Amino acid sequence: MLTTNPFDDDKLREECGVFGILGHGSAAALTALGLHALQHRGQEAAGIVAADRDQFHSHHALGQVGDNFSAETVMAPLKGDAAIGHVRYATTGATLLRNVQPLYADFEFGGFALGHNGNLTNAYTLRKQLVRRGCLFRSTTDTEVIVHLMATSRGGTVIDRLIDALRQVEGAFSLVCIAQDTVIGVRDPYGVRPLVLGRLGDTDVICSETCALDIIGADFVRDVEPGEMVVLTRDGVQSLRPFQPQQRRFCIFEYIYFARPDSMVEGTSVYEVRKRIGRELALEFPVDADVVIPVPDSGVPAAIGYAAESGIPFELGIIRNHYVGRTFIEPTDHIRHLGVKLKHNANRRFIDGKTVILVDDSIVRGTTSKKIVDMVRRAGAREVHMRISSPPTRHSCFYGIDTPEKEKLLAHNLSVEEMRGFIEADSLAFVTIGGLYRAVGEGGRDPAKMRYCDACFTGDYPIRLTDWDDAANQVAVSSLAETAP
Repeated sequence: MLTTNPFDDDKLREECGVFGILGHGSAAALTALGLHALQHRGQEAAGIVAADRDQFHSHHALGQVGDNFSAETVMAPLKGDAAIGHVRYATTGATLLRNVQPLYADFEFGGFALGHNGNLTNAYTLRKQLVRRGCLFRSTTDTEVIVHLMATSRGGTVIDRLIDALRQVEGAFSLVCIAQDTVIGVRDPYGVRPLVLGRLGDTDVICSETCALDIIGADFVRDVEPGEMVVLTRDGVQSLRPFQPQQRRFCIFEYIYFARPDSMVEGTSVYEVRKRIGRELALEFPVDADVVIPVPDSGVPAAIGYAAESGIPFELGIIRNHYVGRTFIEPTDHIRHLGVKLKHNANRRFIDGKTVILVDDSIVRGTTSKKIVDMVRRAGAREVHMRISSPPTRHSCFYGIDTPEKEKLLAHNLSVEEMRGFIEADSLAFVTIGGLYRAVGEGGRDPAKMRYCDACFTGDYPIRLTDWDDAANQVAVSSLAETAP
């Protein structure tokens, strides 16, 4: 029987990553490299659309970038000096080839394609209206709503139609689009998901994170601002502000887990923030222990910060096997029990007889934490104390992170002490909201200063959840997300 790795089941899923470039003879190849760097944001599917003036060429595939965009037979047909790309984890719409982005459409003005990072919270409501008007949907992803809104718009230019469409949607979006001799990047007015602008010689680049600029040797120029549309043409970069300004609410979980640690996000080093969160954890919840051990790989920077602040030695007491895929064979109960060691194994020499502090980024369902604690105990730990570099995840995300329904979140159902009992740790503590905000430089959760979305911790949703306003809509949205041919 083929089944999903249990460690993958107990993490918040990455959302998507986008990349766009205009004015380079190897646009598609550079896009593939950029998507490699953004692979952490989505591993289920990837796509590239390239434009050779009025001719568009595309390739979409299920799986990872390296498995689908390395062969010459795939890359050679992707001609042109402009391209956009997308890596996907399915937050809405099943994992089907017809849902793989960038989505392409032929309009009156010519070809157009777009890739989307985020979630639209009124997509189902708009979809019903568009279907009544005669629109035929090809995919089950929320992103296709934007295409049909553009098709039915009375705007004259591609920019006018895109603005008209985006003024009707609600939710989180960072988009890259391509139309003839133009590449467009746009970020929702709240700035929930990241988007950056870079430059490679005379070539302009738009992408989700600065690590994608690094891999192609491009320079970081600046973040695309919330509510900003940047239009790349052969004459340069134009900035538009087509939306009503809103209070900035960047996703704070990008700092905790989703962004790559070597990226600069909103002007701040992700790696430095994660170390500062670890320091806050050590100040808020100290333990008299022998060793600080990260749960690899996402717990490493916070564990370094915890060790530095506490003065307790840091050790790689758990070793991760990086060559485990998303699935593995579990033919018997005995092998299923051993499956935990496929991805992580205890480094017994640094655990046996010691009081251990385990540092991880989050607890979702709690099954992974329970197995990790058990594994460390079996390696001889005298005590196991768990420290988490995010507050308890009590609420679902509707803005581009695939989280379980809140009823399946351990922190929604149990107190911290009850969670401690479930994972069988000697103690369990989460960084406080105040500690988290101090780590990212906000100086405490003062509403007047807030510029982050922390809804998964607090339930404070900054953007209306139109599609979840009534029970019938919720059922319909869930059914659409699971649709298969």
